[in-house]
Amino acid sequence: MLKRSMQFIGILLLALIFFMIVLVATTWAPDQPLANLKQKWAPAPSAFINLHGLNVHIRDQGIASDPVPIILIHGTSSSLHTWEGWTDVLKTQHRVISMDLPGFGLTGPNVQDDYSNQVYVRFIIELMDQLGIQRCILGGNSLGGEIAWQVAASRPDRVEKLILVDAAGYAFIPESIPLGFRIARTPVLNKLVELTLPRDMMEKSVRNVYGNPEKVTAELVDRYIATTLRAGNRHALVRRFSQLDAGAGSDKIKSLHLPTLIIWGAKDKLIPVKYAQEFHRDIPGSQLQIFDQLGHVPQEEDPAATIKVVQDFLR
Repeated sequence: MLKRSMQFIGILLLALIFFMIVLVATTWAPDQPLANLKQKWAPAPSAFINLHGLNVHIRDQGIASDPVPIILIHGTSSSLHTWEGWTDVLKTQHRVISMDLPGFGLTGPNVQDDYSNQVYVRFIIELMDQLGIQRCILGGNSLGGEIAWQVAASRPDRVEKLILVDAAGYAFIPESIPLGFRIARTPVLNKLVELTLPRDMMEKSVRNVYGNPEKVTAELVDRYIATTLRAGNRHALVRRFSQLDAGAGSDKIKSLHLPTLIIWGAKDKLIPVKYAQEFHRDIPGSQLQIFDQLGHVPQEEDPAATIKVVQDFLR
């Protein structure tokens, strides 16, 4: 019996190895150097600035004399492109800054291989220092929202208003996790993430975070694939998931005492809408706007509807 069991396990392992070899062979997708991506994904007004050895992809638009600029922070596996619909409107009356976080977009990985929240909070403050920004209006989506409120909690003197869009912060329980994230979080399988990138996997992952999956276009999938393939980003994603500490520091949310707008998609399956209510409960005087038909990235899925709420809040 034991011999048969060992033979069966051996056959399963061989089958798994064969499957992985075939998968890598048919979906192999090598890292792409920044030079191959800049022309299409970093046209003007994109720029690259050096920040402690990082070549940060940034867009600094709008009214340069604005004393309190708006800074927007994207989420996991996203990029500054997610804010384009908002920035097109906001830049007519404000200075608006968006960037690719280390490990994502075109900025690329950091040399410390550290993607903890503390490192991201320090990154935003150092970026503000380099740009000469003393106070800002800080907004973020998902991971970006978590970074935004943590910056506000640690340096309340630097943040005048806060915009949280389907933000992380609590020890949330997802209803559904994008396929790409599930693989990146799974030991052994996550090694494949650095070698392959099947288009259908990326498309399913993006559709998973939209309330209306039919809005996911081929061009949108192209963008997510291109920024994921930026050299070092897939390794950074695996590292980020290995360093996650969901809910750590969430007690600090109650310490926030600044004008705060909370925007949420009711169809968010990654960070369900009940967590919007928790932010609203814990941040005194906060405003909450829920969009019934939108998902985890409402600023990207329907910028026209969501920006109106932002404009009202800023006024």
